[in-house]
Amino acid sequence: MVATIGTGAIELRIHGQVEHRVIYVAKFETAVYVLHAFVKNTQRTPLPDLELATIRYRMMTMRERKSR
Repeated sequence: MVATIGTGAIELRIHGQVEHRVIYVAKFETAVYVLHAFVKNTQRTPLPDLELATIRYRMMTMRERKSR
């Protein structure tokens, strides 16, 4: 799943009464970027959640390029 978002994206799975997911990137020295956090209600991750994380990944990489 996270490979489709971008290089370095990691999915943190939190198991409990409700399943939570956090998608983040920790490949830069300056920051850890949390792209998206959500409650997972189905086996498949909903497309809007993947799209939002992908958009935020692109925004994050553009920001990192500009700051160099």
